[in-house]
Amino acid sequence: MEIWRTIKKSIPAVNSAGYPFIGSALVIAIVAGLISSFLFWALLGLTIWLVIFFRDPERVPPDGEGLVLSPADGRIEPVTQAVPPAELEMGTVPMTRVSVFLSIFDCHVNRTPVSGKVTRIAYKPGKFVNADLNKSSEENERNSLLVDAGGQDVGVVQIAGLIARRIVCWTNEGVVLKAGDRIGMIRFGSRLDVYLPAGAEVVCKPGQRAIAGETVIARLGTAIARAPVEPGIGTTTPPAV
Repeated sequence: MEIWRTIKKSIPAVNSAGYPFIGSALVIAIVAGLISSFLFWALLGLTIWLVIFFRDPERVPPDGEGLVLSPADGRIEPVTQAVPPAELEMGTVPMTRVSVFLSIFDCHVNRTPVSGKVTRIAYKPGKFVNADLNKSSEENERNSLLVDAGGQDVGVVQIAGLIARRIVCWTNEGVVLKAGDRIGMIRFGSRLDVYLPAGAEVVCKPGQRAIAGETVIARLGTAIARAPVEPGIGTTTPPAV
């Protein structure tokens, strides 16, 4: 029993959003197996990949004031200065943007990079160009969130990729989140952009592998910060599917 508990703890849970995909693939694999053993094993492999794709491990955010955590698992892209999406209404002055590219093998559960109140959520349809390209931030389908982190606005943008065709958001305007709380998912391969306020210090490097909710990508300045919003009030959890 102790060995079983140890094994169970070491295997990440599967997010409920993946159940329909995994179940469908398994059923198709079984039916196809009546026709061809090759099809069975190929589709079984697809089923196993879907289980891995929809994994949803627990994360432990680090302690510290003003920390900005990675919103996704993946590779840190070159840091740039860019104007935030117009729908966030953050102005037209370029801000520091840290981007994380997710491959189809990364965990795709997205998390809020800072504690604070979600003051705006805006969805915008668009293209599905390769999310590894900078132009995807402007051209692709996206869902943008604005988080008030104690007086400093942080923008978080979920961006669909070449394969991804569905952005899911699990939170709402007015909800107060803790850094590292789940906010959504993108299927299947995508990009997350974080827009930082003036005075923030980027501490990650391009090419670095980031872990959502744990890797520190920046530190907020303190010049304009108010007392932080009390976290944990009205937090949301992924809906059952």
